Amino acid sequence: MGRRRESNFDDPPRFHRKGKVWYHVSGTLPRLWTKLSSDRAEALRLWAQREGVREDDSTKLFSVLARRYVREVFPTKSAQTRRDNGKELANLLRVFAHMPIDAIAPMHIREYMDIRGQVAKVRANREKALFSHLFNKAREWGYTATQNPCQGVKGFKEVGRSRYITDAEFDQVKAHAHFTVVDAMDLALLTGQRPADVLKLKRTDIRDGALWIVQNKTGARLGIEVTGELAAVIARINERPRRAISVYLIQDENGQPLSSFALRSRFDKARRLAKVDFQFRDIRAKAATDTGDLAHSQKLLAHKNREMTEHYVKARMGERVKPLR
Repeated sequence: MGRRRESNFDDPPRFHRKGKVWYHVSGTLPRLWTKLSSDRAEALRLWAQREGVREDDSTKLFSVLARRYVREVFPTKSAQTRRDNGKELANLLRVFAHMPIDAIAPMHIREYMDIRGQVAKVRANREKALFSHLFNKAREWGYTATQNPCQGVKGFKEVGRSRYITDAEFDQVKAHAHFTVVDAMDLALLTGQRPADVLKLKRTDIRDGALWIVQNKTGARLGIEVTGELAAVIARINERPRRAISVYLIQDENGQPLSSFALRSRFDKARRLAKVDFQFRDIRAKAATDTGDLAHSQKLLAHKNREMTEHYVKARMGERVKPLR
């Protein structure tokens, strides 16, 4: 009999983690450790293949549905979405894990929302959205034919961000920031991309006079011409002396790519010193607003429609109108 787990109690049998990597461990002696993946969702999928796992349809519990969802649906999502969904699913499992899927009714969702909303209304909305997607998958997979219990249950009203960063505030934070944060801020402003997309930019993404980007969130593809200030910023980054160098544009003096955690930590320190309260993600909205051209902003941000861009810009600056006379 194997040793009792000291952590990761929800992991299935013969699925173990060493460092940052998950392994499949054979059930017979001598133990054979087969490397799966450093991504838990992908590792679970590969584990299921090796184990020949097929959920017992007679056990139609939410926890059974959740395990299949993690194995089959999580790998299709972006890394950041998987991380967010993992936290959300953990909260849902604390409440619904041992409930039969057919027994979950709208009143249970409402009660969950009311209790969760006392602490975090936005997170409650996200967790409800994830639950709804899981239940729809349960219908597709034949676990249930009942109506989605989230239907008709209202979420909490969310107020979108309306923070516009002035040029002075932007420069104040840069004046107190580590050079990696300065590079990231400049690239975020000039390209209008999300933080995760900025951090993954590589030198090899520059081809035929353009910086080519595939957005993590939407999969949208665009090429931004490397001209003007963007060309100057990229040249500045490439010319900076380092002890080592990597393919990433945002890298430290040792050539290591900047992680999202390091970006957040260093950015927070800079804005505290500058006594400015905007968030890094607000830079994308500043880029959209400062073009002064909605058509340009829509293309730069890779929005699907003009209305989305209009809402994005007006929420930050308001609508500009002429006086009476």
